[in-house]
Amino acid sequence: MAKSNVIPLEPGHFYHLYNRGINGENVFKSAENYPYFLQRYYFFAENVAETYAYCLLGNHFHILVKIKSFAEIQANLPKISPDNVKNVISQQFAHFFNGYAQAINHRYKRTGSLFEKPFRRKKIDSEQYLFRVLHYVHFNPEKHGFVEDFRAYPYSSYPHLANGLPTKLQRENVLEWFNGKDDFMNFHTKTQRYCEKEWDIEMD
Repeated sequence: MAKSNVIPLEPGHFYHLYNRGINGENVFKSAENYPYFLQRYYFFAENVAETYAYCLLGNHFHILVKIKSFAEIQANLPKISPDNVKNVISQQFAHFFNGYAQAINHRYKRTGSLFEKPFRRKKIDSEQYLFRVLHYVHFNPEKHGFVEDFRAYPYSSYPHLANGLPTKLQRENVLEWFNGKDDFMNFHTKTQRYCEKEWDIEMD
């Protein structure tokens, strides 16, 4: 993705964030990397974003977020101003990716970039698209053949949303979109399986 095509992350909007390892390299090299990725992600992202869904898959990941309002961000990062808010939002995510990459490099004695740069993002501009992204993120492990049933994949937000497991996700908000857990689960099992070409998601 050319730098000129990178859209800013703006307060109050939903985004689909995603990226993959450089040259298709795995960014999760062992089971211990998945919880560490989430731990560091929340450390930085909670200052600027609410997280609604995620899926971590070998050489790439998907995250559905809503950027917080300017007032909410300013409460966490007092030095922020309206003039630099977009840069600060992107910097929080960049700090996370850089820190995770440094930890992986140290742990596995590798050097150089771990992720493709810049990290990718798509603005979500309708409720229909929001629901499609939610389904797409959760269905991804099945789509890529990691599991036969996406509901069994352990490194996804789906079980935390559906089964009440401890989480920092916006679970109540997500379930409210579907008037409860049952409709949320039915949506995932009955919704048409969308393909990446249909979505214009540049991952493969």
